[in-house]
Amino acid sequence: MVKQQLDLAVTRLGECRVPSPMCGVQFVGEAEHVLYHSSLEQLQEYLRAGLQPPLFEAAGPREAIYFDPSKLKCGIVTCGGICPGLNDVIRAIVLSLNYHYGVKTVFGFRYGYEGLTHHNAHVPLELTPQRVEDIHHAGGTILGSSRGPQDVAEMVDTLERMGVGILFTVGGDGTLRGAAAISEEIARRNLKIAVIGIPKTIDNDISFVQTSFGFETAVSEASKVIYAANSEAEGAWNGIGLVKLMGRESGFIACFATLATSVVNYCLIPEVPFSLDAFLEHLRLRLERRRHAVIVVGEGAGQELMAATGEKDASGNVRLGDIGLFLKERITAHFKNMRMDVTLKYLDPSYSIRSMPANPHDSVFCLLLGYNAVHAGMAGRTNMVVGFWNHQFTHVPIRLAVSQRKHVNPRGTLWSNVVSSTGQPVERC
Repeated sequence: MVKQQLDLAVTRLGECRVPSPMCGVQFVGEAEHVLYHSSLEQLQEYLRAGLQPPLFEAAGPREAIYFDPSKLKCGIVTCGGICPGLNDVIRAIVLSLNYHYGVKTVFGFRYGYEGLTHHNAHVPLELTPQRVEDIHHAGGTILGSSRGPQDVAEMVDTLERMGVGILFTVGGDGTLRGAAAISEEIARRNLKIAVIGIPKTIDNDISFVQTSFGFETAVSEASKVIYAANSEAEGAWNGIGLVKLMGRESGFIACFATLATSVVNYCLIPEVPFSLDAFLEHLRLRLERRRHAVIVVGEGAGQELMAATGEKDASGNVRLGDIGLFLKERITAHFKNMRMDVTLKYLDPSYSIRSMPANPHDSVFCLLLGYNAVHAGMAGRTNMVVGFWNHQFTHVPIRLAVSQRKHVNPRGTLWSNVVSSTGQPVERC
């Protein structure tokens, strides 16, 4: 039975009447869509109910566009924590605007949404193909970043004053919520300014988006650290390698890095609570049997085991307790009380992973995300994010992308495979 009919319609500024300057490319027709559901059973449910299955609008260049490139100015802003591939996305947007459409003026707003306000006095960078030519070789973002909300009316004032026709916002949940607020203020003023989001979250936790850029690089780099932890653990009697990875609310990096290495014995993620006492007892049995163990923990796991601080960061996120240090201390104390000698090595590569340049696969992905963001903006789409679904690029309304966080399903195939790989208890530890 169909539970809810999804509304995947994307807002448009108006009719596309300008012929695209692109040639020799495969244009996307307005009737082209991507199925949300991929299983036959789910599709049949809609058909039996007499409903059209939910469809994403397909991304890509259109034969007719909304904006006149000769009169257009664009802006780019990067917000939130840094992530592999940010510079690649900036570069792709600039190159596509310039070479595909002939747009010559692109502003890079500095330090996140702060760059769109008057009181911070961050002078925008003028982004040209020459300026962004080599930036993808470096990690981070040449525009800088920041967290936290800014005055929406003031940001729209800046866009209107500078004559910006398309604003590209690169960021995660908070950034996209800000982009939606900007879009709403633009609509209230009846302005013709498009706002296009590019989803950036190293945790891969944005809904209605199959994969976000930087995730594959993060898994690759995390795998190297896990191998190092395994070498340390195997090299000592009762050796324990403990690795903390990113993942505030979603354990995708921990899960995929665990599967990529096949040397992890315990994978702890936010979606699956665990008992500390049972975990420590199982770890003892593991050491008595094999004399070494590797533990991977996502940063949001086990928060219920620690005292809540009640504090929030600039983005309004609750400050998490440090589960890595907590486990390190508890494991060490537990075996000391048992008079059982262990050697524990703790590795937290979070910030070094976030600051890495993108690997080749992520670089390609970033390039295509940037291209498709430009195509969407030029075609007059707004209040949307460029998605990736069933291995095809899509247009996703921001309201859906921020409707909830994407999580690892504890009863799903991914977690089942993780448990099969690690051999950890199926029930709560």
